[in-house]
Amino acid sequence: MMKSTSAWDRLPATRQMAAKNPMNGNPLKTRADLAKATEGFYAPLKPYFSQGNGRLRLGVTATHYDQTAAEMEAFVRPLWGLVPMVAGGFAFEDASRYVEGLAHGMDPDHEDYWGDVGPCDQRMVEMAGIATAILLAPETFWDPMDETAKDKAEAWLLTVNSHPMPDNNWLFFRILTNLAMRKVGREWSEEIVRQGLDRIETFYLGEGYYKDGEWAQRDYYLPMALHFYGLMVAGLAGDLFPDYAERYRHRARLFAKDFQHWFAEDGAAIPFGRSLTYRFAQGAFWAGCAFAGEEVLPWGQMKGQLLRHLRWWSEQPFTERDGVMSIGYVYPNLFMSEAYNAPGSPYWALKTFLVLALPEDHPFWAAEEEALPPATGETILAPAAGFAIRRSEGDSVLLMGGQDGHEHRVYDAKYGRFAYSSAFAFSVKSDATSPDYADRSAVDSGMMASFDGTCWMSRGHILEAGIKEGLVYGVWQPCDRLRVESWLDFASEGWHVRLHRITNEADVYIGESGFSVDRTDEKRPGFADGLVEEAGRVIIRTPDATSALVDLLAKRSGAILRASPNTNIRYPRTLFPRFYGMLEAGDHWLATAVYGKPTETKELPALHLSSAMLAFCKKHGIELATE
Repeated sequence: MMKSTSAWDRLPATRQMAAKNPMNGNPLKTRADLAKATEGFYAPLKPYFSQGNGRLRLGVTATHYDQTAAEMEAFVRPLWGLVPMVAGGFAFEDASRYVEGLAHGMDPDHEDYWGDVGPCDQRMVEMAGIATAILLAPETFWDPMDETAKDKAEAWLLTVNSHPMPDNNWLFFRILTNLAMRKVGREWSEEIVRQGLDRIETFYLGEGYYKDGEWAQRDYYLPMALHFYGLMVAGLAGDLFPDYAERYRHRARLFAKDFQHWFAEDGAAIPFGRSLTYRFAQGAFWAGCAFAGEEVLPWGQMKGQLLRHLRWWSEQPFTERDGVMSIGYVYPNLFMSEAYNAPGSPYWALKTFLVLALPEDHPFWAAEEEALPPATGETILAPAAGFAIRRSEGDSVLLMGGQDGHEHRVYDAKYGRFAYSSAFAFSVKSDATSPDYADRSAVDSGMMASFDGTCWMSRGHILEAGIKEGLVYGVWQPCDRLRVESWLDFASEGWHVRLHRITNEADVYIGESGFSVDRTDEKRPGFADGLVEEAGRVIIRTPDATSALVDLLAKRSGAILRASPNTNIRYPRTLFPRFYGMLEAGDHWLATAVYGKPTETKELPALHLSSAMLAFCKKHGIELATE
């Protein structure tokens, strides 16, 4: 198995911080290993409970919701791991602390009260974690409450039915909360549950893909939320809602065929989209399938997908010095965070531990873990999502025409880049007011434009995207004076090709870039020998990775950029290749071959275009210089 590592991974400081990761050193092969990991994530939280045990105070960074909701969130989210652990028969010594905290949090007369619920309230989100505790382990988390506390909890939880909520995956929070009340013989509304289930049906796009309601994103909320919660409903209430349950199961089977390729052979997922601070929630889909008893892939393959993913994360330095999870991705990083990422938000990662609720003799645990099938380099087209995906040795890459994610922070980086990779990851732009912004801004694997060479726009607000003529397609039109249509496809091993039709009513500067590479070792003698900057070609070759751009039509100027630190979500210090040039007002074609491999490549391999790209070029009279 090829491991995607770099000089930064091998730094003593990186290894020292990775050792603070509660999964570090854990083989993560058995139920007992996952239970130990759950305990490891919980242990660093103990000093931060409030006196009444109803809140966790993990930090002072802010979100768009209030501090009380943030402290409630930090208290509830560890339950996503603790509850399956308890349901699976493992001991949890602090269960009484959580019972007390739950009672106090939903008691308007207690100082730890979480507050009244209002429209589109974050408290509704966290109700799903409480509901999971009631659904999976009521004898531990519900039964020990006295009747007065239960009455207050019921009254508070049912307010989820009384207020409007975002028209997206949040509807499942209302559904799960009502199902929890039904589980313990309390008031609930079947009508409201069915309304929610019916509305979620309208989000389905086909081929196993959903959009996330009115926002329409197709990202990790698809596997870790819409599929995940649907599979929970199928597993917990399939008798009550058999038609919905069967649809959720069928869609999961369809989605798994594509989703397995979102992961490289070392377990790393392709990072893109919002909420990446939830980290190994990327693998929660496999846990949801197992929980519902749905063999979407052979059990051994499902087990391998989930456990390899956890093992990859076990080697990453994503916690603080005390072992508490940070906001960020591989390392602490607020640049890439969302407006709703509070100090306790990352603990949604523990949703992947839902498999702990399954007994030892369940087919998931009884199966022998299987490796991924050998990479074939096959291109997987997902028309419903507008993706093309390819897994090759050491990397999985997703080509995207783009999505409209403008309501999210740094949405251009999360949804507007051309390619996303499990080995290279993406970067978020910073230093936007710097006079040398164009030379420092980390717009990797993407495009940026400027009419004056000073004020730059990064490809972000996508007008149209999908699959056209067998190619990934996207339209970026940041203003009336500029329109960029792009067609993308994989080529021979390590390569993908981008064609751009640019229509500009005024002279415009265009920058186009490739994958970011770790530059921790750049002071090493000989490092510069692998750096090539010339007209029509840019190459970054290090002992750990190779990233290159080749111009297939013109000879744009090439440069290697040293991005501002902490902008790439995988490596804190990076280089990436970029082409740069000015186009006079008119109609232009640009063509770029992009190469990326998480190994040193002495010579760039031959480029061979796909049949779809060859047909497209022939149709439009485009002759590419591929030699």
